[in-house]
Amino acid sequence: MAYLAPVNGVLNVWVGNVGREDYRPVTHDTDRGVRVYFWAHDGRHIMYLQDVAGDENWRLFSVDLITGSEADLTPFENVQVQIVHHDKHHPNDLVIAMNKEDVTVHDVYRLDLVTKELELAARNPGNVANWVVDSALAVRGAVAATDDGGFDLLVRDATNADWRTLVSWDTDDALTSGPIGFTRDGKSMYLLDSRGANAAPLVRIDVDTGDLEELARDEQYDVGDVLVHPDTYEVQMVSFVRSRIEHYVLDHSIEADVEAIKQLNPGDFGIYNRTHDDRTWLVGFTEDSKPFSYYVFDRETQKGTFLFYARPELAEYELARMEPISLESRDGYTIHGYIHLPVGSTRQNLPTVLLVHGGPWHRDTWGYDPEGQWLANRGYAVLQVNFRGSTGFGKEFLNAGDREWGGKMHDDLVDAVRWIIAQGIADPDRIAVYGGSYGGYAALVGATFTPDLFACAVDVVGPSNLITFIETIPPYWSAYRAILQRRVGDPATDGEFLRSRSPLFHAENIKIPILIAQGANDPRVKQSESEQIVAVMEEKGIDHEYLLFPDEGHGFAKPENRIGFYTAAERFLAQHLGGRVE
Repeated sequence: MAYLAPVNGVLNVWVGNVGREDYRPVTHDTDRGVRVYFWAHDGRHIMYLQDVAGDENWRLFSVDLITGSEADLTPFENVQVQIVHHDKHHPNDLVIAMNKEDVTVHDVYRLDLVTKELELAARNPGNVANWVVDSALAVRGAVAATDDGGFDLLVRDATNADWRTLVSWDTDDALTSGPIGFTRDGKSMYLLDSRGANAAPLVRIDVDTGDLEELARDEQYDVGDVLVHPDTYEVQMVSFVRSRIEHYVLDHSIEADVEAIKQLNPGDFGIYNRTHDDRTWLVGFTEDSKPFSYYVFDRETQKGTFLFYARPELAEYELARMEPISLESRDGYTIHGYIHLPVGSTRQNLPTVLLVHGGPWHRDTWGYDPEGQWLANRGYAVLQVNFRGSTGFGKEFLNAGDREWGGKMHDDLVDAVRWIIAQGIADPDRIAVYGGSYGGYAALVGATFTPDLFACAVDVVGPSNLITFIETIPPYWSAYRAILQRRVGDPATDGEFLRSRSPLFHAENIKIPILIAQGANDPRVKQSESEQIVAVMEEKGIDHEYLLFPDEGHGFAKPENRIGFYTAAERFLAQHLGGRVE
């Protein structure tokens, strides 16, 4: 088994035999740490991705567990690697995508792990955002962006055949639909397909005829994770993320396994890996007031054995509970979210942090939340809100966020703050808004659009100017440009509208102190996004702190930088809200 754990404070991959306590580090990163890794199906190599100083130009590395040698399999400058597929039936091969020939698009390559040779498998015509391979590792599916912000699902019958359009999703369905993969015989595909429905169901589509068979659906929630059998390629289980994760078994052969797994732990489980003989599963549980835990599950005996907590030191402490909440927005939407409250608190008149998720096409979920626990430990109530535009709640709710950055999406956050004040939980004079990426933008919006609601704001890598943000997206996001233009605004035609929704152009309204943190190498939200608004605040004498990390990107990976940021952030919050400081 392999897992991530620190070596001298830096995350590396460890490998050992379950039950023998012989785990050892097999990677030797001393800088940013390894965060993305997986087993090659030859059982001999560990594969991992690494970038330089947060630039997201991921390279693919391998570690030979027999010889101990490490190899850079994609030694190309300013090229980003994406993992497309790896399969137990092709143990010596990986399918990857790289923007090596054209910086704006990713072509597909087949990588031979024995010879280390790369073979071009499919060239990107310029609009393909994602690729899909069949059980023979043939590239037979492609998701191509359209000019109106939608996607076409293209298929071909063989690698030397022409592409044809199987399904078209317009902009209303683009973010709630997409392919899962091919069936074993390659004659059908599994899709999430929200056409004609609000919440995306799981369907099987015949590649020749286009006939659809619905496999799983819910009226309000999109299908989430899909568990596919690694040998038969049949769907075994799907999940829906409601206030908590709920699983639905489609394959009766695993019903007893699922029921036995549920008895191991009261948290929400996931099946994270399976041995090639499928007798042993690696199962993980998230709980709200315990660190993430792992078990090995024996399907023959129907017994699970506890392995470890991801953060064993925290298992000794009483952590905060994460309570699901719901409220009604001012225009009638049901808004779901969560609150953490400090352990032992009276639930009355607490300093409060509105913790806004990024994306914005993402959502907060129940379970162990590191930032929520940190803030609750320091004495704050923590409010997390799945505002309109969040994913998983159906396309009507998601699409209600179109062109509402700084508009109704922010109104939902404001309504949630007013709700927690009305509950008597939050002290209305001690509320902060805090987030990263879109959440950082929301923090700046809070400081400029509703400055009387908040006592302070913390912005991590958030855009301040929607015009320059969209104009400077990474070149390999070209397939998603139409989505941003449709759902946020087009700088070429919506300049005034985007200015009206950009905190930079409302900086004169700032009345509260702001902490801004930025990675200098961020390819998504450029350094200039923070420095534009910092310059205005300096010119106007507005109270602020600015932290620039020269060796980070879109978020902070290096241990010393993470500690540095959180040290500054909790000191800043304590100064303006009165919480505890370590």
